[in-house]
Amino acid sequence: MGERKYTTVSIPTTLYNRIKKIIKGTGFTSVSSFVTYVLREIAAAYEEEEESEPFSEEERDKIIEKLKKLGYL
Repeated sequence: MGERKYTTVSIPTTLYNRIKKIIKGTGFTSVSSFVTYVLREIAAAYEEEEESEPFSEEERDKIIEKLKKLGYL
């Protein structure tokens, strides 16, 4: 496996201290590991959302019907 590369991200000290309290007694060994975990989860959820259709078929049909009633279609 290749070497992992890292960069620095700045967060307010007050947030850092809040996270430090949150992770006390958990499996997280550092604020950085917790923040990395949270950001991975958010990024995965965002990517999953992007891959899905923006509207359900029912929502799409409602939008088309409204556009027809307004004379656009």
